[in-house]
Amino acid sequence: MNKNKKTSLNKKIIKSIAAFAAVLVIATGALVCIQYYYSQVRNYSNQAFGFARTAATFIDGDRVIEYVETEEKDDYYYEVLDFLNSTQQETNLKYYYVFVPYEDDLVYVWDAVHVKGACDLGQHEKYMSEKSKAATFDVFRKDPPEEISIQKDKTYGHIASAYSPIFNSAGTPVAVVGVDLSIPGFRRTIAMYMLLVLASIVTITLIALTVFYSSVERNIINPISQLTKSAGEMIGNLESDKVVDIDIHTGDEIEELADAVKKMDGDIRSYITRLSAITAEKERIGTELNVAKRIQESMLPRIFPPFPEKDEFELYASMIPAKEVGGDFYDFFMVDDNHIALIMADVSGKGVPAALFMAIAKVLIKTSLQAGRSPSETLERVNMQLLEGNDTGLFVTVWLAVIDTITGKGVAANAGHMHPVLKRKGGKYELVRYRHSPAVATIEGVKFKEHGFELWPGDSLFVYTDGVTEATNAEEELFGEDRMIEALNAHGDEGSAKLLPAVKEDIDDFVGDAPQFDDITMLVFDYKGAE
Repeated sequence: MNKNKKTSLNKKIIKSIAAFAAVLVIATGALVCIQYYYSQVRNYSNQAFGFARTAATFIDGDRVIEYVETEEKDDYYYEVLDFLNSTQQETNLKYYYVFVPYEDDLVYVWDAVHVKGACDLGQHEKYMSEKSKAATFDVFRKDPPEEISIQKDKTYGHIASAYSPIFNSAGTPVAVVGVDLSIPGFRRTIAMYMLLVLASIVTITLIALTVFYSSVERNIINPISQLTKSAGEMIGNLESDKVVDIDIHTGDEIEELADAVKKMDGDIRSYITRLSAITAEKERIGTELNVAKRIQESMLPRIFPPFPEKDEFELYASMIPAKEVGGDFYDFFMVDDNHIALIMADVSGKGVPAALFMAIAKVLIKTSLQAGRSPSETLERVNMQLLEGNDTGLFVTVWLAVIDTITGKGVAANAGHMHPVLKRKGGKYELVRYRHSPAVATIEGVKFKEHGFELWPGDSLFVYTDGVTEATNAEEELFGEDRMIEALNAHGDEGSAKLLPAVKEDIDDFVGDAPQFDDITMLVFDYKGAE
């Protein structure tokens, strides 16, 4: 059995209406029948007590006990009897009598003789029931409450009894007037009335609920069913040109919902169209970025060792961009047979603009150095060239050196770049700190400083971009210069070919799963000397 089986809204409404109708019919029928029952009881009570009070007022209470004691009748006695007889004959009274109650039975004083079995003066009779006995003694006092008693007896049938006391001149109750109204078929009358009322209520309720259900079905169920069907067809229709067809005019929130569904269908179609275009554009851009990445990679020297015929040095470099293309670059080339140029640079910004700026800067620097200019002259010339039409505000930090591979002497210029790291033979890697010049393409006409240095056989030079020291882990801690120096010294004896991958592995271990925010570019130059 499927526990998740859904129940339709139509069935739910029908069940709710049926339950409501049942409660309404039962509650209304019960209320009406109870009201009818008590109205009948009040009617019988008014009649019975009216006759009882009339007789009690008419009869002289001072003479009642005398009749009981002597059992002798006189003219007054017959006058009262005639009154009772005539009243009984002209009304629907079953019994009309006067008696004196005692503990065990009652003694009749008058009893209308219009009915068969009337009792004579002084005749004793048992109480009809304990209920009658209790009712009799309840009224046998001054100002008793008037409460009618309805009961069914095998002999008398349904009887509505009322009792009213007769007082003597001293105000003492001496006898009781009894009135019995015959109410044949009392229960049957109530039952028939109940059935009639229920039938009427059921008929009216069914008509009203039928009209109500028709309105609900027309204004709620059918529109919602149409909305459900249209929503189910919406996804399938997206592959075709068929739009959602909803024709709902209820003039309420359901119509607003239908309009919203139609608008949503149109919005989804527009979104899919835009998404398809965006996806195609992203795929095109991705393809172009891959091409740009390959072009950028092809611009950087990637064959190591780069100069197999040169025994004076070993050289390795790497660049890992943060995006498809990056703004970092390195370069090295022989200016002449005995001089090598080393370049490490970092363009501000990321992505394609930085990559284009990088390509221009790289070409300009190389062209200037190959023309025989010194590092400072090269940076001054490139600074002037990059500032022309630089509307994007990009700039580039550059560390540039030209080294004599025979003598180990070199000249370097630093335009706002990171401090280089030097390891003397047998020593450890240490930062070489000195005052930098401004970055290239920031200030027009700036003069760039240069300084000389000398490498000895066994020395090692390491240059890098800020992507190394500013690599950040999940706790937002930087890799920093100290960790970089520690990594260099930990792997410095493994050889220049293994140094850069080892440092990159230490950076990756530190960063963990945190994303790479900047390009990581490194270059190591091991000087061996002319010998």
